[in-house]
Amino acid sequence: MRMRPTLSWTPGEDQPPGTTDPAPVVDALGSGGVLVLSGAGISTESGIPDYRGEGGSLSRHTPMTYQDFTASARARRRYWARSHLGWRTFGRALPNAGHRAVAAFGQHGLLSGVITQNVDGLHQAAGSEDVVELHGSLARVVCLSCGAYSPRRELARRLEEANAGFEPVAATVNPDGDADLTDEQARDFHVLPCGSCGGILKPDVVFFGENVPPRRVEHCRDLVREATSVLVLGSSLTVMSGLRFVRQAADAGKPVLIVNRDPTRGDRYARTRVALPLGTALTTIARRLGVPVESHTPPPTR
Repeated sequence: MRMRPTLSWTPGEDQPPGTTDPAPVVDALGSGGVLVLSGAGISTESGIPDYRGEGGSLSRHTPMTYQDFTASARARRRYWARSHLGWRTFGRALPNAGHRAVAAFGQHGLLSGVITQNVDGLHQAAGSEDVVELHGSLARVVCLSCGAYSPRRELARRLEEANAGFEPVAATVNPDGDADLTDEQARDFHVLPCGSCGGILKPDVVFFGENVPPRRVEHCRDLVREATSVLVLGSSLTVMSGLRFVRQAADAGKPVLIVNRDPTRGDRYARTRVALPLGTALTTIARRLGVPVESHTPPPTR
């Protein structure tokens, strides 16, 4: 699942080296007005794998495309079997220290907003407010016929009832909540229609090959215009859906700062890239700013 064409780029290509000094990020947050743009890397410490980092899931997993999902009942059966199994793990994931630090920064008035490329809802579960979910949320389901939205937990309950005894063992769960199953394991899975009109149900996320809604993109552009700086957390910025906002900020002369262990597509636009794990880096930054970070988060209600 996810979105927009991948750019031709080799990690490390013409990129400045990273640093372990978070001082520039501390200074930016201390000045306030920071817009956070987060990616899959911020959720790895919650047990949700990354796409492109070390051991990233794209090395072994091809996400469902929008075109395949809408054109093929077989593809939808495979998707929902894998997604239903993945949801059992994905829906129980808890925010980690990175999510909690971002929430604390927001609660102390240091942020102008949060845009996330993730579909896991962990920023909100940690206490962040007004989060823009650039690629949607797995916690919602939409009917492609009547446009009705419903909670994912409601569909999960219906699918459990319709697929009693469905207990295959998955190799892993991917960042989009899609578990790795074979076609044979998914063969007898029962897909359910919209309870209102009988139409095709789809998670309210942007699949590969599908565009981010234009109004959402423009809202994010407005957030970049209003921000004093942009802080990228855990994103390789390999796809244009996130990189465009980094380019916009750089073109406007706004500082771009990145916290990501590996080189990113946006390094050339950034004043610094802090090459540290997100949890370690953000708790260190919070401590230097005197911002207390909650040590735990209640279980999610997603």
